[in-house]
Order: sequence, then C-alpha cells, then structure tokens
Amino acid sequence: MDRRSISPGFVEDALACLRGQGIDAAPLLRQAGLPDPVTGPVSTDCYGRLWWLIAQAMQDEFFGLAARPMRPGSFALLCHAVLHARTLDQALRRALRFLDVVLDRPRGTLRVREGVAVITLDDGGPPRPAFAYRTYWLILMGLACWLIGRRIPLRHLDFVCAAPPHRQDYRQFFGAPVHFGQAQTSLRFDARYLRLPPVRSEQALAQFLREAPANILLRYQHDQGVAARIRGRLKTTPPQGWPGFAALAAEMRLSEATLRRQLRTEGQSFAALKGELQSVEAQRLLRETRLSVAEIADALGYSEAGAFYRAFRKWTGQSPGAFRRAE
Repeated sequence: MDRRSISPGFVEDALACLRGQGIDAAPLLRQAGLPDPVTGPVSTDCYGRLWWLIAQAMQDEFFGLAARPMRPGSFALLCHAVLHARTLDQALRRALRFLDVVLDRPRGTLRVREGVAVITLDDGGPPRPAFAYRTYWLILMGLACWLIGRRIPLRHLDFVCAAPPHRQDYRQFFGAPVHFGQAQTSLRFDARYLRLPPVRSEQALAQFLREAPANILLRYQHDQGVAARIRGRLKTTPPQGWPGFAALAAEMRLSEATLRRQLRTEGQSFAALKGELQSVEAQRLLRETRLSVAEIADALGYSEAGAFYRAFRKWTGQSPGAFRRAE
C-alpha cells in the first residue's frame, strides 16, 4: 500500500469511535468524499478530513479514547506551545506535559537510555485499544517530525494491549517493528534527534494547521522532498550568499513554475524556507554571541536592521532585544 494511503481498517477504527457515541457516520463519510462502506485504502487527505469531521462531531480530537476529551483546537494550541522550543528534546517534553493536562491519561514520559530516546505511556488502568496508542503517536511524532523538518525513524514500538485480530496494518504503518502484549506502551528512536533545533516559523505553522491532521499522517515523508533539498542547499551557504529563486530553480534544473508548484504541493514556499532558517540562526546568534542586532541582521542577509527587526517579531512575537534578555 502506498505511503500516502490509509488502510480501511484505520477508517473503521475511527468510525467505531463515532458510532460508540451514537453518531451516524454516513453524513461524515459523504463530506469526506468516502464511500459507505469503505472497503479499500483511502488517501491521507480524505482520512484527515474524516478525522477533522469526527473531532467536530464528537468534540474530541482524540476520538473519545483518552480519560478526558481533547477539545477541538487543542492540537493547534499544542503546536503553538512547542513552536519556539530550543531543541526537539525541549519540544517533546513540553508536548508531553501539554497532552498530560489535556488528556489526563495516557500520560507520556521521555527518558534517554544509552543513546536511545524512549517515550513511555502510562495508563494507570486497563489497556486502551491499539487505536488510542496509534493516535497518540501520530499526534506527538507527526508534530515532532514536522517541527524539525525531518522524519524520525523509529527503532521499535511496544503496545501494552493485545494485537488487534487480522490487522497487519498496525505492524506496517510505523515502518518499524511493533510488539503487542508488552509490559508498557512505548516507542524508541535515536537520541541524537533530540538535539536538533526546530526549523519552523509562525507562517509555516499557519500553513501546517490549515492542512492538519492530514499532514501528520504522512509521518513527514517530505523529508526527502524538494523542500528538504532546498533547506540542505541553503544550509551550505551563509545567508548573504543565498541564490535567488530563479538561480535556485536553474541550479536544480527545474523551471521556476515547476519548482514553485512542487513547493506548494509540500505546503511550502521559498520565502518561508528562507525565513525558517533565518529564524533558527537569528535565535542562535542572539543566545550564543554578543553581536549587535545590526550585525546579526547583516549576517542574515538583511540590508537594514529594521527589516530584520520586523521579521523577527513575526517569527517569535518578540523583539530581538526582548528575546535576548529572556535567555
């Protein structure tokens, strides 16, 4: 099955939550552009639309599977809470605390053991359905991958619940070994990812939220897309030497229209990518150096400090001086 497809079993899992509250699924399937019944794989866009519709109908973005409902709008607030974290480690710890407050249970804990990051979920009671744990991981890790602009390969996942019968899709979806009937629900990945800084701006977040939750279902597969190639290219050169859009398109052997279209398909733009990288570097320079705001503006390719000042306020909601004092 294509990575952009969701198995019909996961559609049925979501619909079962809806029906459990006595809500008719047929109108929502129609609005999502899906047949009734769903018998084959569906696109991530359609599944994301269905997730959103179910969340509105149930008033719960977590399908009613946690101790408390995750009210619509909670995911957006979670994104804002982690956007300006210094590292993925800090972002994940904030996200786990946020989800603890919103959901109550399951509760997540991040630990690092011998170079491996381990996130463990504690229920404080009988196991929840596998779909609950899958939803938790999708929300947490989908956001994490987007935040750093890279897909985080998982080493393996343990589920405390029994394996859902006839559901090989649970073992295939995460791209890593999955074990059921374990002592705890947990996932593991290489701890070096925790040191990576977020690379997203306020503008990128606005675009991300417009496309959520469909985009988190991809497990950020665009880490090998054209946006990632452009980020990699820009990181090799100081901002003063960055190519313009036309020069970059020629360098990539693409027409400007094709490059613009491919970026738009990934929910990106050249200006947003430059802004993300400039934001990360600006915050690093303000934290780690004694350079003046004018000197930092020049290092980031701004012709005058006022333009940098306005851009920085857009990125962080603060002036450069206020950011430095807070650090």
